[in-house]
Amino acid sequence: MKNYLVFLVSVALCSIIGIWGVIAPDAMANAALGMTGFALKTFDWFFLVLCTGFLILGGYMAFGPYGHIRLGKDEDRPEFSTLSWLSMLFAAGMGAGLLFWGVAEPMFHYLSPPGMVGKTPEAARMAMVITNLHWGLHAWSIYAICALVIAYFSFRKDTPSLISSPIRAEFGCKYPIACHIADIVGVLAVVFGLAGSLTMGVLQVRSGLGEVFSIPATNGVSIAILVAMTIMFLASASTGLDKGIKILSNINMVIAVSILMLIIFAGPTRFIMEIFVTSIGDYFSQLFSMSFKLYPYKDLSSWTSGWTLTYLIWWLAWGPFVGIFIARISRGRTIREFMIGVVLIPTIFSILWFAAFGGSALYIEMFGGGGLADLVLEDVSKALFALFTWFPLSEIISGLALVLIFIFLVTSADSGTFVVSMMTTNGNLNPSIRVKFIWGILIGILTAGTLFTGSVKIAKAMAIAGAIPFSFILILQVIALLRAIRREPSCIKKD
Repeated sequence: MKNYLVFLVSVALCSIIGIWGVIAPDAMANAALGMTGFALKTFDWFFLVLCTGFLILGGYMAFGPYGHIRLGKDEDRPEFSTLSWLSMLFAAGMGAGLLFWGVAEPMFHYLSPPGMVGKTPEAARMAMVITNLHWGLHAWSIYAICALVIAYFSFRKDTPSLISSPIRAEFGCKYPIACHIADIVGVLAVVFGLAGSLTMGVLQVRSGLGEVFSIPATNGVSIAILVAMTIMFLASASTGLDKGIKILSNINMVIAVSILMLIIFAGPTRFIMEIFVTSIGDYFSQLFSMSFKLYPYKDLSSWTSGWTLTYLIWWLAWGPFVGIFIARISRGRTIREFMIGVVLIPTIFSILWFAAFGGSALYIEMFGGGGLADLVLEDVSKALFALFTWFPLSEIISGLALVLIFIFLVTSADSGTFVVSMMTTNGNLNPSIRVKFIWGILIGILTAGTLFTGSVKIAKAMAIAGAIPFSFILILQVIALLRAIRREPSCIKKD
């Protein structure tokens, strides 16, 4: 009955919200904005402390007394090569997001940094620090902790890969309905987070088609892109984890690294590499203070809630999805290897990515012909393709970027469908194609509802709506992990 209850209730709720979004997108948008706006303004301190706490906990788990523990039995070894593993977790975690915001976010902060005068060298430097704060260690630590809890209990303690499993294992479940609610909230967080993120990706593909092929930016084009994406990720989902997602993720990384290298070496190479090196120093030297900064003495609450807190809760929204997926592909790795691979390596790559794309945009704006800033303010989804016009073979690069964004979206949707299917089939590591198809279609409907609003702001609100209640469940999961891991025999002996 447990399987059917979580599955049926989750499907019913997602169907209702999806239909609501298609029929009355404005009403759904207002509800999402109202809920997230209240949470961001009222509990800003809570979410900032919570997410910074995950970063501290991640460092302790990597380099503390538990780093040697294997996520699985002591004799287990990794199922995937390190390169494929990193490609899959990166594609699932934020691949399309880096393309969407790679140019736009540094430019936004350059124009209007919090508490500073914009369009100055100091503003440009702070823009990179803020961007890396949003996409760096905090984001990947949230993913890592979400994944670590599930992987430890699933593979070390043989529990189902469910949100409620750590809570059941450590605290029991005197009230089963509470555990069912935890699983349902996790499903909703995944589905809402995925719908919001896919919406932004579709809008960027639409803008790219307009820039490269002069296709008009209409709702019909958006739905056509969504339909094509849905067909592809459902086809990929039917092939299994070790084929569809793995192959697509490897293709993603090859194209992404190729475009990155082209931007670095065909663009202002010295400027980009100087930004990269400087960004590492600035980011890590200011990490502690930025991790606790809320600007209570200035009227900047709208900036904090619109940027830093929105990102942190966004990563929380994707936590159950990316967490369960990363857990699924990480069996056999030690906690230390896991934390370094999931947190540190993607963070360094992200810093390089923003140095290349954001740095090139800043160079054009500060020392070149300019014009990118106005375009970003007009339509953020056009920023990436506007940057490409400054490079040789711009049409080829734009075409490759379109393919990359599309495959990233397919990979994210495929991964999300896989995870939601696991979550609603009692943690089945290989859910049936039928269940994956049901969830794939529902995610497509929810994305269509968000697309009809036509707003990136509303897409963000949808992405973080499910994370607010999930954050409290995550705290219980972490407590369960800390209680259980202290009883590891090797750790008891060392104590």
